[in-house]
Amino acid sequence: MMVNKIETQELRFINPGELPERMPLGQYVFEKLKQAIIRGEIAPGDRLVENRIADALSISRTPVREAIHKLEREGLLKKLPKGGFMAVSLSREDIRETFGIRSALESYAARLAAVNHQREEIKPLEEKIEEFQNCLDKGALEELTRINTEFHNILYGLSKSSKLIKMINDLRDQIFRYRKIILKISDTGKTSNDDHREMLMAIKNRDEDRVEQLVREHISRGQAIVLKALENNPELF
Repeated sequence: MMVNKIETQELRFINPGELPERMPLGQYVFEKLKQAIIRGEIAPGDRLVENRIADALSISRTPVREAIHKLEREGLLKKLPKGGFMAVSLSREDIRETFGIRSALESYAARLAAVNHQREEIKPLEEKIEEFQNCLDKGALEELTRINTEFHNILYGLSKSSKLIKMINDLRDQIFRYRKIILKISDTGKTSNDDHREMLMAIKNRDEDRVEQLVREHISRGQAIVLKALENNPELF
C-alpha cells in the first residue's frame, strides 16, 4: 500500500481553538485522531508524524505521542520502519471477526428487548424509522449512519442488560466505520429501514425468536456488502 503523509494543513479535523480546559491533552488528541480514522478523514495508508500534529495544535509532542501509542495499542495505527505511524487497513479476517461478534451480541440483545421492553419505550424506535425514511426521501444520505446508529442504540437499550450493552458499545467505533460503507451502497438504506420495521414488529409482538433471526440476517447482509466493497474498492479500507 502507498503511504501518504498527512501535511499540517490537511489536519482539518484538529482546531487549536478547541483545545479543552479540563480534558487532558493526550486524551483530547487521542479522541480527535480516533474519530478522524473512523470517519475516514484519515484514510488507510495515511502517515501521521508526531511533530506535524503537535505543530498544528501548538502543543508539545508528549501528549501527541501518548495519543498515537494508545491508537497503536487499539490497532488503529501501526509503526512504520522509517518513522511515523500509518492508519491500518482492515482485512477480510477483521471484517468477519467483527461482524461475527456483532451477530452474537446484538441478536441476543434484540431477543432480550422483545422480552423486557415496556410498551411506551417503542415510540423512539418508530420515530427513528420515520426520520430515516424522511432522509431517504429527501436524499439526505449523509444523515443515515447517525440515525441508523441511534436506532440500534435504542433497540439494544431495551434489553435492560447493562453488561451486554457495554460489550456492544466496545465495538461501537468499528461498527460505525462499517455502517458508513454499507449505507453508501445504492438501495442499501431502503433495505436497512425495511429490516428495522420488521425488527420493530417482532419486538412489539414479543417474538424473541423472530427478532433474533432478523438481526442475524441484517448483520449477515451488512457483512456481505462490506466484503464486496473491500473486493471492489480496497482503498476504502
